[in-house]
Amino acid sequence: MTFFVTPALRTLIDLALTEDIGNGDPTSEAIFQNHEQAVARLMVKSPLVLCGAPLIEPIVFRVDDTIDITLDKREGSFLFPGDCIATLKGCARSLLMIERTLLNFIQYLSGIATQTRELTALAGPGVRLTDTRKTLPGWRYLAKYAVRTGGGANHRLDLGGGIMIKDNHIDVAGSIDAAVKLVRKGAPHTLQIEVEARTEDEVKQAIAAGAHIVMLDNMPPPLMKTICGRYRGQAIFEASGGITGDTLEAVADTGVDVISLGALTHSIKAMDISMKMELLS
Repeated sequence: MTFFVTPALRTLIDLALTEDIGNGDPTSEAIFQNHEQAVARLMVKSPLVLCGAPLIEPIVFRVDDTIDITLDKREGSFLFPGDCIATLKGCARSLLMIERTLLNFIQYLSGIATQTRELTALAGPGVRLTDTRKTLPGWRYLAKYAVRTGGGANHRLDLGGGIMIKDNHIDVAGSIDAAVKLVRKGAPHTLQIEVEARTEDEVKQAIAAGAHIVMLDNMPPPLMKTICGRYRGQAIFEASGGITGDTLEAVADTGVDVISLGALTHSIKAMDISMKMELLS
Protein backbone atom coordinates (compact mmCIF):
# COMPACT_ATOMS: atom_id res chain seq x y z
CA MET A 1 0.00 0.00 0.00
CA THR A 2 1.59 3.25 -1.14
CA PHE A 3 1.50 5.97 1.50
CA PHE A 4 2.71 9.55 1.25
CA VAL A 5 2.70 12.22 3.95
CA THR A 6 1.16 14.98 1.84
CA PRO A 7 0.93 18.68 2.80
CA ALA A 8 -2.82 18.18 3.35
CA LEU A 9 -2.10 15.29 5.70
CA ARG A 10 0.38 17.38 7.67
CA THR A 11 -2.32 20.03 7.99
CA LEU A 12 -4.76 17.41 9.31
CA ILE A 13 -2.19 16.21 11.85
CA ASP A 14 -1.56 19.78 12.97
CA LEU A 15 -5.30 20.39 13.32
CA ALA A 16 -5.74 17.24 15.41
CA LEU A 17 -2.85 18.13 17.69
CA THR A 18 -4.02 21.73 18.07
CA GLU A 19 -7.49 20.51 19.04
CA ASP A 20 -6.03 18.37 21.82
CA ILE A 21 -2.94 20.18 23.10
CA GLY A 22 -3.34 23.70 21.78
CA ASN A 23 -3.86 24.92 25.35
CA GLY A 24 -1.15 22.73 26.81
CA ASP A 25 -1.43 19.75 29.15
CA PRO A 26 -1.45 21.10 32.72
CA THR A 27 -1.93 17.62 34.21
CA SER A 28 1.24 16.16 32.70
CA GLU A 29 3.15 19.41 33.13
CA ALA A 30 2.40 19.38 36.86
CA ILE A 31 3.24 15.71 37.41
CA PHE A 32 6.34 15.48 35.20
CA GLN A 33 8.55 18.51 35.85
CA ASN A 34 12.03 17.01 35.39
CA HIS A 35 11.92 15.58 31.85
CA GLU A 36 11.30 12.08 33.15
CA GLN A 37 11.86 9.35 30.58
CA ALA A 38 9.33 6.62 29.88
CA VAL A 39 8.50 3.78 27.53
CA ALA A 40 5.02 3.59 26.00
CA ARG A 41 3.53 0.67 24.10
CA LEU A 42 0.55 0.78 21.75
CA MET A 43 -1.39 -2.33 22.71
CA VAL A 44 -4.13 -4.12 20.77
CA LYS A 45 -7.28 -4.94 22.78
CA SER A 46 -9.53 -6.32 20.02
CA PRO A 47 -8.80 -8.31 16.83
CA LEU A 48 -8.01 -5.90 13.99
CA VAL A 49 -6.26 -5.21 10.72
CA LEU A 50 -3.56 -2.67 11.51
CA CYS A 51 -3.75 0.60 9.61
CA GLY A 52 -2.01 3.84 10.47
CA ALA A 53 1.46 2.67 11.47
CA PRO A 54 3.14 5.05 8.95
CA LEU A 55 1.44 7.95 10.77
CA ILE A 56 3.13 7.28 14.09
CA GLU A 57 6.37 9.05 13.20
CA PRO A 58 4.88 12.22 11.65
CA ILE A 59 2.45 12.61 14.57
CA VAL A 60 5.01 11.93 17.31
CA PHE A 61 7.80 13.99 15.76
CA ARG A 62 5.47 16.97 15.33
CA VAL A 63 5.50 17.20 19.13
CA ASP A 64 8.90 15.74 20.04
CA ASP A 65 11.42 14.51 17.48
CA THR A 66 13.69 13.03 20.17
CA ILE A 67 11.30 10.16 20.87
CA ASP A 68 12.61 6.76 19.75
CA ILE A 69 10.06 4.74 17.76
CA THR A 70 10.13 0.99 17.13
CA LEU A 71 7.39 -0.48 14.94
CA ASP A 72 6.64 -3.96 16.25
CA LYS A 73 3.95 -4.95 13.72
CA ARG A 74 3.58 -4.53 9.98
CA GLU A 75 0.93 -2.36 8.33
CA GLY A 76 -1.99 -4.45 7.06
CA SER A 77 -1.29 -7.41 9.33
CA PHE A 78 -4.04 -9.05 11.38
CA LEU A 79 -3.43 -8.53 15.08
CA PHE A 80 -4.86 -10.01 18.26
CA PRO A 81 -5.43 -8.74 21.81
CA GLY A 82 -2.09 -8.44 23.58
CA ASP A 83 -0.09 -7.63 20.45
CA CYS A 84 2.13 -4.55 20.60
CA ILE A 85 1.91 -2.26 17.57
CA ALA A 86 4.81 0.03 18.44
CA THR A 87 7.13 0.96 21.28
CA LEU A 88 7.94 4.61 22.02
CA LYS A 89 10.73 5.80 24.32
CA GLY A 90 11.35 9.35 25.42
CA CYS A 91 10.01 12.25 27.44
CA ALA A 92 7.03 11.10 29.52
CA ARG A 93 5.28 14.43 29.15
CA SER A 94 5.57 14.32 25.36
CA LEU A 95 4.27 10.76 25.21
CA LEU A 96 1.17 11.71 27.16
CA MET A 97 0.57 14.77 25.00
CA ILE A 98 0.44 12.74 21.77
CA GLU A 99 -1.43 9.74 23.20
CA ARG A 100 -5.01 10.65 22.27
CA THR A 101 -4.25 12.03 18.82
CA LEU A 102 -2.11 9.02 17.93
CA LEU A 103 -4.74 6.55 19.09
CA ASN A 104 -7.57 8.39 17.32
CA PHE A 105 -5.84 8.07 13.96
CA ILE A 106 -4.88 4.41 14.32
CA GLN A 107 -8.17 3.28 15.89
CA TYR A 108 -10.27 4.91 13.16
CA LEU A 109 -8.15 3.77 10.22
CA SER A 110 -7.83 0.25 11.62
CA GLY A 111 -11.62 0.20 11.93
CA ILE A 112 -11.96 0.92 8.21
CA ALA A 113 -9.29 -1.63 7.26
CA THR A 114 -10.79 -4.31 9.51
CA GLN A 115 -14.32 -3.88 8.20
CA THR A 116 -13.05 -3.82 4.62
CA ARG A 117 -11.15 -7.09 5.17
CA GLU A 118 -14.29 -8.73 6.56
CA LEU A 119 -16.58 -7.53 3.76
CA THR A 120 -14.06 -8.35 1.03
CA ALA A 121 -14.00 -11.92 2.32
CA LEU A 122 -17.81 -12.02 2.23
CA ALA A 123 -17.93 -10.74 -1.34
CA GLY A 124 -15.44 -13.33 -2.54
CA PRO A 125 -12.65 -13.12 -5.13
CA GLY A 126 -14.84 -12.66 -8.20
CA VAL A 127 -15.93 -9.10 -7.51
CA ARG A 128 -14.13 -5.85 -6.68
CA LEU A 129 -15.27 -4.09 -3.50
CA THR A 130 -14.80 -0.31 -3.60
CA ASP A 131 -15.40 2.70 -1.41
CA THR A 132 -17.24 5.94 -2.26
CA ARG A 133 -16.74 9.66 -1.58
CA LYS A 134 -18.77 9.38 1.64
CA THR A 135 -15.90 10.32 3.93
CA LEU A 136 -15.30 12.80 6.74
CA PRO A 137 -14.05 16.18 5.48
CA GLY A 138 -10.26 16.18 5.41
CA TRP A 139 -10.01 12.43 5.93
CA ARG A 140 -10.64 11.12 2.40
CA TYR A 141 -7.01 10.38 1.51
CA LEU A 142 -6.51 8.42 4.73
CA ALA A 143 -9.89 6.67 4.60
CA LYS A 144 -9.28 5.45 1.06
CA TYR A 145 -5.77 4.36 2.03
CA ALA A 146 -7.33 2.33 4.86
CA VAL A 147 -9.72 0.67 2.40
CA ARG A 148 -6.76 -0.42 0.27
CA THR A 149 -4.97 -1.65 3.38
CA GLY A 150 -7.98 -3.82 4.17
CA GLY A 151 -7.97 -5.36 0.69
CA GLY A 152 -10.60 -3.18 -0.97
CA ALA A 153 -10.25 -0.85 -3.94
CA ASN A 154 -10.82 2.86 -4.41
CA HIS A 155 -13.56 4.49 -6.44
CA ARG A 156 -13.04 8.14 -7.45
CA LEU A 157 -10.87 10.13 -5.08
CA ASP A 158 -12.81 13.24 -6.02
CA LEU A 159 -15.19 14.54 -8.70
CA GLY A 160 -12.26 14.99 -11.07
CA GLY A 161 -11.35 11.31 -10.93
CA GLY A 162 -13.86 10.13 -13.51
CA ILE A 163 -17.13 10.81 -15.30
CA MET A 164 -20.19 9.66 -13.37
CA ILE A 165 -23.56 10.64 -14.82
CA LYS A 166 -26.18 10.37 -12.08
CA ASP A 167 -29.92 10.97 -11.89
CA ASN A 168 -29.63 14.75 -11.44
CA HIS A 169 -27.34 15.04 -14.47
CA ILE A 170 -29.76 12.96 -16.56
CA ASP A 171 -32.79 14.97 -15.44
CA VAL A 172 -31.11 18.27 -16.34
CA ALA A 173 -29.71 17.01 -19.65
CA GLY A 174 -33.05 15.47 -20.62
CA SER A 175 -31.94 11.89 -21.21
CA ILE A 176 -29.06 9.47 -20.74
CA ASP A 177 -28.10 9.80 -24.40
CA ALA A 178 -28.05 13.61 -24.20
CA ALA A 179 -25.96 13.56 -21.02
CA VAL A 180 -23.39 11.18 -22.53
CA LYS A 181 -23.13 13.30 -25.68
CA LEU A 182 -22.52 16.44 -23.62
CA VAL A 183 -19.83 14.68 -21.63
CA ARG A 184 -18.11 13.36 -24.74
CA LYS A 185 -18.06 16.89 -26.13
CA GLY A 186 -16.90 18.73 -23.04
CA ALA A 187 -14.96 16.36 -20.77
CA PRO A 188 -11.43 14.95 -21.18
CA HIS A 189 -11.41 11.95 -23.53
CA THR A 190 -9.10 10.04 -21.18
CA LEU A 191 -11.85 9.57 -18.56
CA GLN A 192 -14.15 6.58 -18.63
CA ILE A 193 -17.87 7.29 -18.58
CA GLU A 194 -20.07 5.75 -15.89
CA VAL A 195 -23.86 6.08 -15.98
CA GLU A 196 -26.26 5.42 -13.13
CA ALA A 197 -29.23 3.23 -14.08
CA ARG A 198 -32.29 2.43 -12.00
CA THR A 199 -34.12 0.14 -14.45
CA GLU A 200 -33.23 -2.32 -17.19
CA ASP A 201 -34.43 0.19 -19.77
CA GLU A 202 -31.94 2.74 -18.45
CA VAL A 203 -29.23 0.08 -18.63
CA LYS A 204 -30.01 -0.40 -22.33
CA GLN A 205 -29.95 3.36 -22.87
CA ALA A 206 -26.58 3.69 -21.13
CA ILE A 207 -25.02 0.89 -23.17
CA ALA A 208 -26.44 2.29 -26.41
CA ALA A 209 -25.01 5.71 -25.53
CA GLY A 210 -21.55 4.20 -25.10
CA ALA A 211 -21.12 4.06 -21.33
CA HIS A 212 -18.05 2.14 -20.20
CA ILE A 213 -19.52 1.42 -16.76
CA VAL A 214 -23.16 1.10 -15.72
CA MET A 215 -24.04 1.56 -12.06
CA LEU A 216 -27.00 -0.58 -11.04
CA ASP A 217 -28.52 1.68 -8.42
CA ASN A 218 -30.68 0.19 -5.66
CA MET A 219 -31.73 -2.77 -7.80
CA PRO A 220 -32.85 -6.06 -6.25
CA PRO A 221 -30.36 -8.92 -6.75
CA PRO A 222 -32.61 -10.93 -9.13
CA LEU A 223 -32.83 -7.97 -11.53
CA MET A 224 -29.09 -7.36 -11.33
CA LYS A 225 -28.46 -11.03 -12.13
CA THR A 226 -30.72 -10.84 -15.18
CA ILE A 227 -29.00 -7.69 -16.43
CA CYS A 228 -25.49 -9.06 -15.91
CA GLY A 229 -26.38 -12.23 -17.81
CA ARG A 230 -28.19 -10.45 -20.62
CA TYR A 231 -25.64 -7.68 -21.28
CA ARG A 232 -22.42 -9.40 -20.27
CA GLY A 233 -19.40 -7.96 -22.08
CA GLN A 234 -21.16 -4.77 -23.18
CA ALA A 235 -20.15 -2.75 -20.10
CA ILE A 236 -18.69 -3.07 -16.64
CA PHE A 237 -21.49 -3.46 -14.10
CA GLU A 238 -21.29 -1.85 -10.67
CA ALA A 239 -23.81 -2.50 -7.91
CA SER A 240 -24.48 0.35 -5.50
CA GLY A 241 -27.06 1.66 -3.07
CA GLY A 242 -28.40 0.14 0.13
CA ILE A 243 -25.94 -2.75 0.20
CA THR A 244 -25.00 -4.04 3.65
CA GLY A 245 -23.03 -6.93 5.07
CA ASP A 246 -26.29 -8.91 5.22
CA THR A 247 -26.98 -8.49 1.49
CA LEU A 248 -23.42 -8.40 0.17
CA GLU A 249 -23.11 -12.10 -0.70
CA ALA A 250 -26.39 -12.08 -2.62
CA VAL A 251 -25.27 -9.03 -4.61
CA ALA A 252 -21.86 -10.57 -5.33
CA ASP A 253 -23.58 -13.69 -6.67
CA THR A 254 -25.41 -11.67 -9.35
CA GLY A 255 -22.33 -11.43 -11.54
CA VAL A 256 -21.60 -7.72 -11.10
CA ASP A 257 -17.98 -6.69 -11.59
CA VAL A 258 -17.85 -4.05 -8.86
CA ILE A 259 -19.72 -3.37 -5.62
CA SER A 260 -19.38 0.13 -4.15
CA LEU A 261 -20.15 0.53 -0.46
CA GLY A 262 -20.40 3.84 1.35
CA ALA A 263 -20.42 1.88 4.60
CA LEU A 264 -16.72 1.08 4.15
CA THR A 265 -15.93 4.61 5.32
CA HIS A 266 -19.06 6.13 6.87
CA SER A 267 -20.21 3.37 9.25
CA ILE A 268 -17.11 2.47 11.20
CA LYS A 269 -16.44 1.05 14.64
CA ALA A 270 -13.11 2.31 15.95
CA MET A 271 -10.82 -0.51 17.07
CA ASP A 272 -9.83 -0.89 20.72
CA ILE A 273 -6.20 0.14 21.15
CA SER A 274 -4.54 1.63 24.23
CA MET A 275 -1.21 3.14 25.19
CA LYS A 276 0.47 1.70 28.29
CA MET A 277 3.33 3.68 29.78
CA GLU A 278 5.94 3.09 32.46
CA LEU A 279 8.77 5.26 33.73
CA LEU A 280 12.35 4.31 32.97
CA SER A 281 14.66 4.15 35.95
